[in-house]
This record gives sequence, structure tokens and C-alpha cells, in this order.
Amino acid sequence: MFKRSLQLLLVTCLATGALWAGNDPFVGDWKLNPQKSKLSDEMKVTSLGGNKYSFDFGDGPPETIVVDGTDQPGNFGTTFAVTAVSPEEWKGVRKKDGRVEIEGIWKLSKDGNALQDDYTAISGSGKTIHLLYVYQRRGGGSSFAGDWVSTSEAVNSVFVLQVRPYGGDGLSFIDPSEEDKRKIRW
Repeated sequence: MFKRSLQLLLVTCLATGALWAGNDPFVGDWKLNPQKSKLSDEMKVTSLGGNKYSFDFGDGPPETIVVDGTDQPGNFGTTFAVTAVSPEEWKGVRKKDGRVEIEGIWKLSKDGNALQDDYTAISGSGKTIHLLYVYQRRGGGSSFAGDWVSTSEAVNSVFVLQVRPYGGDGLSFIDPSEEDKRKIRW
């Protein structure tokens, strides 16, 4: 989720408020402008045989998951479970320390060329962000296996990101809506 939010903000946001100290044009408070924004995402699902798949969401190494509904080791200290609800619907659940962080319900179109992702992210404070992505298949593949690309309007999205200096050569990205004030440093 952070990858999706960060891409959106760094590429399509307008600065609001005064800049912090220094001449770095990235430092300040950034607010999403939905009228000038698009949500873009790509995910790659590769069949490894049987009910084992590789999931590449672009924000870490691909994850190898057996589609059987069990919690399995995922990226960044998470677990990831994927359940085949039906041949046309899968449900993915990502947890951190036993707490659900992300739920996605993936539905294939009848022709297999579109995939709808009903995506919900849940913060540590219980705040939810709900997005509906519609992906188009790029290239080959069958069923859920394929390279899926989505571009949609960012309608009614409100998101603020604070960018602050970190050390002498880095930046901190802060979501002020989070109770724990998570910081990601680059």
C-alpha cells in the first residue's frame, strides 16, 4: 500500500503550506490533488505449478505463496494468505504481528482480461483506506496468472504526506494521520 500512496503523491501532488528549512523542493507538506491525480499500479502473478504462485507487487522481492488460505511468510515481516474462493475470485490477506493490514478481493472478468481488486488497508489505529482498482491484462497468461496494470481516477482521495530532512542526506516521509507517526526514511 505504501508504494501505491507514495507513487501517487510524489508524482502527482501539489505542495501545500510553507516549505521547511533548506532549499530542498521536496521538503514540506504534500496534499493529493484528486483532480490532477491518477492511481497507477502493476502486479505480476506467475503460476509455479499446482496451486503455488509468485506474487510481485513491485515493492519488494516476489513472494511465493501456496493458494490454500494459510498464513505464509511474506515481505517485510508480514504473512500473506491467498484463498481461492472460486475459479473467478481470490482473497488475499496480509498481516503484521497477527493484525490484518491489507485485504484484497480479486475478481476476474468473464473473458479473463480484466481483474477487479477491492482493496482495503487498515492502519494500526484502525483507520481504513478503501480503493477499487480495475486491472487490464498485459501480455499473455490465464486465470489469475499474468501481468496486471491499473490506471484509474483518484476520486475523493484525501491524503497528506509530510516530507522532512533526515540527517544530512536523507528524507523522512511521515503520514500525519497515523497515531504511531510511522516514518519511512530514504
